[in-house]
Amino acid sequence: MEKFFKIKENGSTVRTEIFAGLTTFFAMAYIVFVNPNQVAAEGANGWLVAAGAEPVTMGKIWNSVYIASILVAIIGTLLMAFYARMPFAQACGMGLNSFFCTTFVAGAFFGGEDIVTGYQAGLVIVFVSGLVFLVLSVTGLRKYVATALPECLKKAIPAGIGLFIAMIGLKNAGIIESNPYTFVQFFDIHGRIKSIGGDVTSLDVWHEIVPVIVALLGVFIIAILAKYNIKANVIIGIIISTVLYYVMMWELPSFDTSQIGQSFRDFKDIGLFGVFKGEAWDAAFNGEFIGGVFAAIVLIIAFCLVDMFDTVGTIYGTAASAGMLDENGDPIRLNQSMMCDSIGTVSGALLGTSTCTTFVESASGVGAGGRTGLTSVITALCFVVCLFLSPLASIIPSCATAPALIFVGVLMAKNFANVDMDDMRSAVPAFLALIMMPLTYSISNGIGLGAIAYVIITLFSGKFTKKDIVVTVIAALFVCKFIFVTM
Repeated sequence: MEKFFKIKENGSTVRTEIFAGLTTFFAMAYIVFVNPNQVAAEGANGWLVAAGAEPVTMGKIWNSVYIASILVAIIGTLLMAFYARMPFAQACGMGLNSFFCTTFVAGAFFGGEDIVTGYQAGLVIVFVSGLVFLVLSVTGLRKYVATALPECLKKAIPAGIGLFIAMIGLKNAGIIESNPYTFVQFFDIHGRIKSIGGDVTSLDVWHEIVPVIVALLGVFIIAILAKYNIKANVIIGIIISTVLYYVMMWELPSFDTSQIGQSFRDFKDIGLFGVFKGEAWDAAFNGEFIGGVFAAIVLIIAFCLVDMFDTVGTIYGTAASAGMLDENGDPIRLNQSMMCDSIGTVSGALLGTSTCTTFVESASGVGAGGRTGLTSVITALCFVVCLFLSPLASIIPSCATAPALIFVGVLMAKNFANVDMDDMRSAVPAFLALIMMPLTYSISNGIGLGAIAYVIITLFSGKFTKKDIVVTVIAALFVCKFIFVTM
């Protein structure tokens, strides 16, 4: 172990690496509950079912994604451990999973197509984007493209994703809701009470208010725990919020152990190798709800762009905090880390879930002293245990996972503090990328608008150079997307 991971050489100990691995796991364990909720629109009891989708079908997708999410985290994190030998963990990327749901799962439903086929069509797009990742990583082009993006966008993209994730959490918990005049508003407590004759003790009103209260309390709990440097703050916050929910609702959760077997069966039936279904490929490149071949290509590029810059930002930030940089200021074994990310994405598509990416919560393990791949081994082993806890995951209400989304949004938003707001060539593109992600409910739209703004301002300010050619190509692709594709 010492010979392979070079623990002492990296200034660490086995004990420290184990503790760091546990720290990373507890910091990102929420993904086990949250990812299937995002990809499968909260499953059999979620918002898509409320809109008329078949509960059994959505439950099958939820089960499949639950198993796939954990397997991808295990595979991706072990790759980081043994190939890159870095203390980084991988799992399904937040933001991209919601993008996956709205584009393919919900898109198929509202487009009148089979939901399972829509889900598998999404896997095809992720699979192809993963293959593109592999080519870019093997040739070194991925690193070149990533470093060619303007610094203002590199810093704004994670922050924009953070706002997007936070908005999803606020919406899922009911903290914000639609308003015909202002588009959105805070949960209307007074309106709910008034609608049933002013009886604030009504159980119907109370059952609507409880999720909002629990979600807000959950955010405060996680923040307080984080303030005291308790590493497992997110997962503890989810657990406490879940208990509060059932206590305040005055009901007991159902706990059916038969769900364990059902989860694996659903995973085998629709998730595992669903990417190879002929109808899935046909839907991905010819389906009306996607928009045809050109739209599919744009989606592939969008997944590539988002995962690329999310991963690069995470690796650079985490490696810098650990002092794991080379003489050029780049993370050590950067190409190997990117290769792991690429293989993880391909594996995710084969298993049945959205894009796999390096998790920013890896920084918590690094902060606890993790410096080698042994940290990642411990994290992966923790995920193995989660494979057999699907009944536990099913009792976690969305208002208990929403605080995790909101808090992760807080963590990611801090990246924007490094944007130079005095230079409009930096400030405007960064701000557009930041704000348009949540407002258009699309990560790719934010990146595209930011890239377009940067190119236009740079051109008219006379500062365009050879290094801006790559971002110009990206901007041109997004212009075509906005003209020819509705998303």
